[in-house]
Amino acid sequence: MATKTPQKVSRVRPEYIPNHIPDPSYVRILDTTLRDGEQSPGATMTSTEKLDIARQLVKLGVDVIQPGFPSASNDDFMAVKMIAQEVGNNVDDEGYVPVIAGFCRCVEKDIAIAWEAVKYAKRPRLCTSIATSPIHMEHKLRKTKDQVIQIARDMVKFARSLGCDDIQFGAEDAARSDRDFLYQILGVVIEAGATTVNIADTVGILMPLELGKLIVDIKANTPGIENVIISTHCHNDLGLATANTIEGARAGARQLEVTINGIGERAGNASLEEVVMALACKGDHVLGGLYTKINTSHILKTSKMVEEYSGMNLQPHKAVVGANAFIHASGIHQDGMLKHKGTYEIISPEDIGLKRSIGVGIVLGKLRYVICFFSKIANTLLSYLGYELKEDEADSVFWHFKAMAEKKKVVTDADLKALVSYKALHAEPIWKLDDLQVTCGTMGLSTTTVKLVTTDGSTHVACSIGTGAMDSAYKAINLIVKEPIKLLEYSLNSVTEGIGLSTTARVVICRENNHTSTYAFTKDTTYSTFSGIGVGMDVVVSSVEAYLVALNKLLGCKESFMC
Repeated sequence: MATKTPQKVSRVRPEYIPNHIPDPSYVRILDTTLRDGEQSPGATMTSTEKLDIARQLVKLGVDVIQPGFPSASNDDFMAVKMIAQEVGNNVDDEGYVPVIAGFCRCVEKDIAIAWEAVKYAKRPRLCTSIATSPIHMEHKLRKTKDQVIQIARDMVKFARSLGCDDIQFGAEDAARSDRDFLYQILGVVIEAGATTVNIADTVGILMPLELGKLIVDIKANTPGIENVIISTHCHNDLGLATANTIEGARAGARQLEVTINGIGERAGNASLEEVVMALACKGDHVLGGLYTKINTSHILKTSKMVEEYSGMNLQPHKAVVGANAFIHASGIHQDGMLKHKGTYEIISPEDIGLKRSIGVGIVLGKLRYVICFFSKIANTLLSYLGYELKEDEADSVFWHFKAMAEKKKVVTDADLKALVSYKALHAEPIWKLDDLQVTCGTMGLSTTTVKLVTTDGSTHVACSIGTGAMDSAYKAINLIVKEPIKLLEYSLNSVTEGIGLSTTARVVICRENNHTSTYAFTKDTTYSTFSGIGVGMDVVVSSVEAYLVALNKLLGCKESFMC
């Protein structure tokens, strides 16, 4: 057996006090997947998807959920409010309920809107932020140090005046800020009422020893720092976000900002699964007893949900949750694994919720699968693979699985996982594929005929030509929906091996007429993008399904300044 990840079961989650943690070894986890993570190009999620992820984050046990930027758009506001009202009031038997934290700039309007969204939660928080580095103050804010300090002080006081007693102040680009100025502004906001101060390595420039020293220096030189929680927010531009975050905790930070799968701006953020499992493995023996109350058995399921909803595919060798994380190909490694799993696995896959199939994989033929699916065996299998489906969801998966089995001699648990993720995790679409016929080859332009069905049952048919099968298919869909669409990305990945493989298609789209908005921090003009994934044996059908998933997201997005 692999060595079980060390856990101290006797430890309980400390009482939540905004500016104090009764147990000095406890580390709070703030998940910003739904805010910073969603800023990844193509990772736009619907309000319903955000709510699903927030519910899953509760199962994971995160201390603070940052579900969005309420003033960015009406859709973001409604998503944050919905999460605050439901997830933010769901207290478990042990008294745990996550803090719901609304992100806002140091602007009165932003803060007021954010408070209006999060105030319904049992534990609401406002996370207000302003840049503190010379390059940001000069070129972006165009303000002096004194002006920035005054704004920070006034906005923290304004947040307090609204009735919020849990206020996080973020020093954007703290990593490149003048140290004395950083100590000064942090002292000012603490005096004004901040309960958490967030130290951001916004551009991912620091080395671990630099980040650690920064935290130590802040503790030593900031007036009132002993009365607040120090938080870190690390980006991954040099691949050091996880290492920096762990070093920050070792140096004294007691809140760590992370995202599921490490998604986020540019190269992403510190990865929750990596940070949490590093603390689980090394917290006691190397890091002085640091621990979290994350339920690690929900890590894999949460990772898969975020991957599906965001459309951000994981690299196979992604630490902890990648497809290859617990696969051993080398003969020497396989020999060791057969003798003792601890020879090559420092984490038991069960610790993150991965339940391996008997042998190398569960293989099911069409007839055998049809027989077992209508029995309790199938539900047991799905549960074993980490899924709990409602009856109608199981029926949907069954019919698509049966269709796959008719084309493929055997179907594996990998196929089943892909289908469950695709079919069960997507909301009811506005447009569904009914029929598709494609003619393509070297004899001329490709031709595609598409029949789509709407939610009211009406059918629509269109035919188009194009430079290839996908081009003609997407053009035919556009003729039906009458929405000018621009394809930004298209990719294919195999789910299983061999000639009869299953494929996952991914597309990213936006509106052709570029409904734009101004990004709050940089003032750059930007526009929303939408991703979709399709899974199946036929690459053309999978590609069309992926396009429709993205299209339905786009059409379902409410008209707002973000959409």
